[in-house]
Amino acid sequence: MYSKFKKMKKLFFSMFLILNISLLVAQDISKVEDIVAFQEHLNSEFANPEESPLTSEDLKKFKALEFFDIDTTYVIEAEFLRTPAEPPFAMPTTTNRMPIYVKYGEAYFDLEGQSFKLNSYQNQELITKPGYVDYLFVPFTDATNGETSYGGGGRYLDLRIPTGNTITLNFNKAYNPYCAYNGKYSCSIPPLENEISVAIPVGVKKHKK
Repeated sequence: MYSKFKKMKKLFFSMFLILNISLLVAQDISKVEDIVAFQEHLNSEFANPEESPLTSEDLKKFKALEFFDIDTTYVIEAEFLRTPAEPPFAMPTTTNRMPIYVKYGEAYFDLEGQSFKLNSYQNQELITKPGYVDYLFVPFTDATNGETSYGGGGRYLDLRIPTGNTITLNFNKAYNPYCAYNGKYSCSIPPLENEISVAIPVGVKKHKK
């Protein structure tokens, strides 16, 4: 009887492991599909003369943006802390333009054994436009800047206001500001407090001219 019980216990444990592994694999596949869709959308935008930030010369030879390999390790569920009553401020850009932002919240997460915080912001003009009332802007720098990713001002993440106390930071969706491709654009410079001291080797790579 005891032997039969042990066998049943092992069977249930094995089934539990298989089920959990299957769920994890399915979740990873879903994440990868989401990232691939993002890359395809970005490439489509850059190939479209009506939307592309590329110069006319670069657009003629454009085939696709260069991305780091997809890595779901960099899809991070961060703790989100709302920071109400923050004062408006002018965020520096690559030109003399000074758009007005308000810090909306803070995202806390661990990476490579270290703890980090990223601030999210709302552009006070942009949020008045349809579809952007819950838009969050997360400009950041990391150890790849100037090496394998854009070094003139970091990269950006586009997020939406979460409904709970966590927020997904999918660094595979990190993209370059338009001024990385064309000097006619004015791009926000990531605040110093949004510096990540380790490498984030995912997302869009440095533009090769």
